[in-house]
Amino acid sequence: MNSRIPLSVSRRAFLRAGGVALALPFLDAMLPRAWSAATAPQPRRMVCICTVLGMHGPDFFPTGIGRDYQESRHLSFLKDVRNDFTVFSGFAHPDNESAHHIGEYSFLTAAPHPELPGFRNTISLDQFVAKKIGTATRFSSLELASSAGHVRSLAVNYSGVNLPAEDKPSRVFARLFLEGTPEEVQEEESRLAEGRSVLDAVSEQARRLGSRLSAGDRDKIDEYFTSVREVEQRLQAMQAWSHKPKPKVDALPPQDIADRADMIGRMDALFNLLPLALATDSTRVITLLIGECGVPPIDGVSMGDHELSHHGQEPEKIAQLRLIEEAKAKSIAGLLKKLKATQEGGVSLLDNTAVLFGSNLGNASNHSTTNLPILLAGGGFKHGQHLVVAPQGDKHPLPLSNLFVAMLQGMGIEVDKFGSSTGTVAGLETV
Repeated sequence: MNSRIPLSVSRRAFLRAGGVALALPFLDAMLPRAWSAATAPQPRRMVCICTVLGMHGPDFFPTGIGRDYQESRHLSFLKDVRNDFTVFSGFAHPDNESAHHIGEYSFLTAAPHPELPGFRNTISLDQFVAKKIGTATRFSSLELASSAGHVRSLAVNYSGVNLPAEDKPSRVFARLFLEGTPEEVQEEESRLAEGRSVLDAVSEQARRLGSRLSAGDRDKIDEYFTSVREVEQRLQAMQAWSHKPKPKVDALPPQDIADRADMIGRMDALFNLLPLALATDSTRVITLLIGECGVPPIDGVSMGDHELSHHGQEPEKIAQLRLIEEAKAKSIAGLLKKLKATQEGGVSLLDNTAVLFGSNLGNASNHSTTNLPILLAGGGFKHGQHLVVAPQGDKHPLPLSNLFVAMLQGMGIEVDKFGSSTGTVAGLETV
């Protein structure tokens, strides 16, 4: 027998013996024969992280521009991955100058004036991507939050509805990797089938109604049908996934952190799951909202993070705020290192994952929403630089949506407009 003959193995292959089934890890032999691990196309992913209280500008923004910039205090904790990210100065969302804290609602949507009564949000960047590629994975997207009880996420659907977030790592792990009992699986299949039957009934009623409507109302019905078809497609994909085994990972289920104020511990617990979720291709779109936490258990910190972010230039408050933000910077560095250390198809997981980190506030102390602290890592871009996209104090900063367009194009999604964008970002190039 010639051991060099290429072996084709199903991606869902199992070893079976004596009534026991053991799922195989992903093997090069599971690739089509014409591919190799080095040449196989790898999926593009996106992770978006927002810390709602901003980052203290003098500690975040570097000095100098281009590739010879001098690291700031916070960026010094990311020096091991310096060539894997770009830090930006000069971004803002137009018409959000008075949004203050409410600006977090528009962080990934760029919808104007979220502070006004009657505000209606628009689709967020992550959900736009999920709509394009979501059916390729078991979960079209994951919405996470590091703050206990913070039920709101960064994600907003096409209807302007904010999606709920999961803040317990144990539940996220269970959704991703733990199989339910046969009864639970059957219940889930029944629930999905019921959803399909309701859509079928409503669709038929809408079709009958359409024949009696005006042209304008028929246009609205057509939009409705489009939405229904999208939901049906997602339900069909979910039904298909319900019959497939979940991936197996060499990791123990995480322990939830009871301390609501332990922001960093909660961040790290969720960050540990991100490489697993992406590497197993369970999802390709993840958002994480870092909310307020009270007084975190960090040596030297005795006040709440909200109070410290509104420091009014008081040195003692800035010193404590610095300790919190340094811990955040270390956590971000840890996430990027994990993604970089995970290899797939001859490149790192970070190379195939655009990681956006930033805030809706440029200066929390005076509620400024200009010059947002923004960092983009991975995603197949040329990094290792500080890009000043608009001079400090410019009355017309560059829309953050321009970066969103660049990220979408980097994922292979053909768009030239998102939100308030006016183009892309000069100086940000793909590899």
